[in-house]
Amino acid sequence: MKKNAWFLMLFILIGLIAGALAARWLKQVPGISFLTDTARISWSPAADLLVFSFDFSLRIDISLLSIAGAIIAIWLYRKM
Repeated sequence: MKKNAWFLMLFILIGLIAGALAARWLKQVPGISFLTDTARISWSPAADLLVFSFDFSLRIDISLLSIAGAIIAIWLYRKM
């Protein structure tokens, strides 16, 4: 299998999603709340250029389990 940057980005995205799902499922466990607490990062650029205007919004909720999922995905990619 040929490795490339798109395949690595796909692996990282899947790892982030898997970590986010694990964080959501384990949110009810009180002993590991430091792993499931999320930090919200948001970016909202906007422009009005008389001819056209745009408004874009991006929000990322990341937790330690999401970061762990991304690290595991990178490790699995390197093992392939």
